[in-house]
Amino acid sequence: MMKRVRLLYMFLLISVVASSQDARHSFLPEFVVAGNRWSSNSGTLPVRINCITFDEWNVYNPQTAADMLALTGEVFMQKSQYGGGSPMIRGFAANRLLYSVDGVRMNSAIFRGGNLQNVISIDPFAVLSTEVLFGPGAVSYGSDAIGGTMVFNTLRARPVAKGVDFTGSATVRTASASSEKTGHIHFGVGLERWAFLSSLTYSSYGDLKQGTHGPDKYIMPYIVIPEYKFGGKVSDRVMMNSDERRQSPSAYSQLNLMQKVRFVPSPRWDFEYAFHFSETSHYARYDRHQRMKSGKPRYAQWDYGPQLWVMNHLRVEHSDNSLMYDSLHLNMALQRFEESRISREFNSALCENQAEKVDAWSVNIDFRKSLHSDVYMMYGTEFVQNNVHSTGVSTDVTTLEKNRMAARYPDAEWYSYGIYAQCNWAITDAVNLAAGVRYNMYQIDSDFSDVGYEIPFDDRQKSSAGSICGNIGLNWRPLPGWIFCVNYARGFRAPNVDDMGKLFDSAEGCVTVPNPALKPEYADNVEVGVEKRFAHFMKLHLSAYYTYLDDAIVRRNFIFNGSPVINYQGNECRVQALQNASHAKVWGAQMAVNVTPAKNIYIDGNVNFQRGREELDNGETSPSRHAAPLFGRVAIGYRCGKLTAELFTAFQDECSADDMPAEERDKSEFYALDTDGKVYSPSWQTFNVRISYNMDDNMQLNATVENITDRRYRPYGSGISAAGRNLTASLTYTL
Repeated sequence: MMKRVRLLYMFLLISVVASSQDARHSFLPEFVVAGNRWSSNSGTLPVRINCITFDEWNVYNPQTAADMLALTGEVFMQKSQYGGGSPMIRGFAANRLLYSVDGVRMNSAIFRGGNLQNVISIDPFAVLSTEVLFGPGAVSYGSDAIGGTMVFNTLRARPVAKGVDFTGSATVRTASASSEKTGHIHFGVGLERWAFLSSLTYSSYGDLKQGTHGPDKYIMPYIVIPEYKFGGKVSDRVMMNSDERRQSPSAYSQLNLMQKVRFVPSPRWDFEYAFHFSETSHYARYDRHQRMKSGKPRYAQWDYGPQLWVMNHLRVEHSDNSLMYDSLHLNMALQRFEESRISREFNSALCENQAEKVDAWSVNIDFRKSLHSDVYMMYGTEFVQNNVHSTGVSTDVTTLEKNRMAARYPDAEWYSYGIYAQCNWAITDAVNLAAGVRYNMYQIDSDFSDVGYEIPFDDRQKSSAGSICGNIGLNWRPLPGWIFCVNYARGFRAPNVDDMGKLFDSAEGCVTVPNPALKPEYADNVEVGVEKRFAHFMKLHLSAYYTYLDDAIVRRNFIFNGSPVINYQGNECRVQALQNASHAKVWGAQMAVNVTPAKNIYIDGNVNFQRGREELDNGETSPSRHAAPLFGRVAIGYRCGKLTAELFTAFQDECSADDMPAEERDKSEFYALDTDGKVYSPSWQTFNVRISYNMDDNMQLNATVENITDRRYRPYGSGISAAGRNLTASLTYTL
């Protein structure tokens, strides 16, 4: 508790001291698209949006898009392995958050309720800006936008008025904690009506090294060496880890490509085709490799197979002062997702591989129309179709004989249809009102006829339901420099194939069956915010929010064909199903400060407090799993000519054993233990320094020393420790 008080005191002290300085710098209006899918002045919106641009994040050398989001200081990042990153926003995570890339929904029908690592498919070198919309954004973005929406706007090809223009940059980067080797290049050609942009990034990471000073519980003292002979007996070996800082296995590599072609035949029309490709190598799920069974490692192998994301995207923009609209955006996309889980227990000959492929089709049409000089409306429609195909194969590693095993999902089709309208009204020069409504309908059609096991129900299972959500908010600027906001928003999450299709996930005598009666879950969020700009040198923002999640989708005991038990593979098993049988509530506050106390000095800081409670199956409540402890980031920097130097700290408060969520209390393999032997997440704080130097007009050197004190720590919920003392350096050449 005292550590938390000291952190808050330090943050407030910085604010007070800065507010006593003379005005030196003006804060310019910031335009964002996250709020309503159109460019809007964030200073007139009633919601909290954090925007980070390419120039801002690039100097910090983030390795992945997950690390880039963490730089906001308002998104908490969980990792189960080095090749990952699952954002937590305002007490929600995974399939209760939405990802959007250039206006296209990235969430697929197999996004699960646990931790996700799909965000690493986005290449940070190809991102022009990232915007985080806090709270429900369902009116504009549909299902899953409950805790927040992350909007990634990638680099665009740019035509020129006359002649030919060449743009581009090349970057090489390395990091000592993982022996990183990264190379990136993007190159653009702009003509009078045509423009082309190509981007390529390749990264190779070794095993990640953690810090020296911290809980011994985070040290895995062994490494498993798989050994087997064809036609012989499996005999995996356990070897001592020669370097206790090395977290093995955690190495992986990744390739990202992007190609864009843009055609602007007239000032009214704009066409752009984009191709995105991302693929990782196999990478180990490090938290599973820490599990023990009978005094030995439980797994010799537990890998995610190559994670593939491909998107073909056609974007059309049209301007026309017609009765229907002033501006139109059309987005048509086809995405392919591929992922797999590969596991083999210690000394077992059977290697199990469950693989999934999802083809996601989507069409969005968004209109903007000025109804009056002070009123404009955004409206549109969306169609999404996901085709899911899943397989399961078991291989004897000694004979290479393959046999079919249960697939993770049935073959399924998931549909979503939505229509929305959002209105912004400048009531006066100082008051803006925003209100919107959306109707959404989903449908799931699952085919269990070829899942690899017998089922005691019809092969075809169908489900559908509709949802209505909305928002209304007020932005009030009573005096120069003051902004007051209040907003109510209702979000929803429609059940997907992961909710309704993961069948016979048998554990401890329980069998999960489908529940066609499963309905959407809803989140009601109330938020108030105040922002104060002191002259031209300081901006202070404070938001407080409360979210109530109703009809939460959770696994509970179930009655199937009139019975609470069924006979499955010769065993009598308790029937369970996902049901709308719970509720949860999350509340918290966010504080942010930006200060320029002197001509060349700046201070930025963020602190986030959140708490949550969720209902258990016995009627009791538990802390919410995805409500992270107090966390934040504070930086003080100096800019002068070609040089920028910055000291910054990141921190997290302790999550004690009493505050640990019920489902986390048994995960002793990767949490620290308190004096009573109970799991908890210790507090931590890192001190870091970065330097950016423009060697000339084209060359820039960026260097960061992270975790200077070499602290061994794990962010809450993570199964792998963060990097120890780490030197990251990059050299960028820009045309």
